[in-house]
Amino acid sequence: MTQIYLVRHGEPDYTPVDSRGWPGMAADTAPLSSDGTKQAEALADLLSGIGATYLVSSPFTRALQSAAIIGHRLALGVRVDYDLRDWLPDSTGSWRGTADVRAARAEFDAYGGEWPEGVPRPWEPLSRVRERARAVLARHTASTDGPLLVITHAMVIEALTGVPNTPHGTHEYYRYDPADDA
Repeated sequence: MTQIYLVRHGEPDYTPVDSRGWPGMAADTAPLSSDGTKQAEALADLLSGIGATYLVSSPFTRALQSAAIIGHRLALGVRVDYDLRDWLPDSTGSWRGTADVRAARAEFDAYGGEWPEGVPRPWEPLSRVRERARAVLARHTASTDGPLLVITHAMVIEALTGVPNTPHGTHEYYRYDPADDA
């Protein structure tokens, strides 16, 4: 059993993305806001006493910046795992902004996070988010026996813990048992 601290990145600033009119996955390049930077710094201080031995992050800018701040303060290197990425609201990558993402999330919620029987939707079902997140944990817990910091996104945290809408710059504690994947 490995102790996992699932950390939601600090608050992002979508102004640079929105002001350029960048669609879809370009939103994933949004940096932290100044509040988001402060949240990551405060979280590093909060987590300094847990004895973390390993840190792995989503590849998205907001998570990487949070991981860099936390990793620097805790003297941990940052590993990046693509499968810690955020939930995919549209597999075509063509959404135009937050209104499209909110619409996809509303449909996701209406269907309980899973596609209706025999009707694939463009958004990623929660079961797939959980599957890829647990695969990440399996890969990275094999490399450490101490507490693991995972810098990721609210939907990934929800898929693993069942806790929805983890606030920016906070964390959820999670105990990972690889036997559950067998």
